[in-house]
Amino acid sequence: MLERHASLRYHFRGHRARSVQLTPSELIEIRAAQRTFEGAYVRTALSQFSFALVVLKIFTHEFYPIGALFAAFGTAILFAALVRRRSGNRQFFTDGEARRFRTSGNVVTLVTCISITAYSVLLVLILRLK
Repeated sequence: MLERHASLRYHFRGHRARSVQLTPSELIEIRAAQRTFEGAYVRTALSQFSFALVVLKIFTHEFYPIGALFAAFGTAILFAALVRRRSGNRQFFTDGEARRFRTSGNVVTLVTCISITAYSVLLVLILRLK
């Protein structure tokens, strides 16, 4: 799943992704996409890990399953960030075929499913505390 030499496989204007010379506007476009999309998922995962740590350190042992849930949620969001990064590379660079724009709807659907599952489990865990 993780691509070891993706920079050798992807091409842009006939050059390998590793050695291509980008124009300033193309470089800005790539950086903006990384900052907006990939960075958002990574920041969300880090915030979930931080919240899990707070729950595990401050609250009593009854709340440990909730802390573990948020740690698992952060891990799943980090996985979604990896999927988004991979699809972002394929969006900008070509893999031997013509470039065409594709939305990141599959990643949004993945994150939606992860979130619904995590919050459903959270509701069950909270109801068990009573």
